Amino acid sequence: QVQLVESGGGDVQPGGSLRLSCASSERTFGRYAMGWFRQAPGKEREFVAAISLSVGTTYYGDSVKGRFAISRDSAENTVYLQMNSLKPEDTAVYYCAASLILSRDYVRYTYWGQGTQVTVPS
Repeated sequence: QVQLVESGGGDVQPGGSLRLSCASSERTFGRYAMGWFRQAPGKEREFVAAISLSVGTTYYGDSVKGRFAISRDSAENTVYLQMNSLKPEDTAVYYCAASLILSRDYVRYTYWGQGTQVTVPS
């Protein structure tokens, strides 16, 4: 059973920063590209960022480009999402996910974490 466990969410003031972590089993980390998605109440799931297996390629959603950064640490079997200059519209549940193909499309992702809440008050 593949498991992904997110952490690092919380409340942060506008303009602040948070770093989300997603821990996975070694098998997962070594086989899959990893992505972050988010979903706000009443809205569709939105692509945030993804990183390839080889760590050579990253994708970002337009709304976070230049503010968020995805990275992965093979030694720790963890993928990170550094979020800077946070805005109220970044408020959502953030999910990490694993895919055999680097993609912006959530249907490509096979395994999902339970999510972590990020709240940026207006």
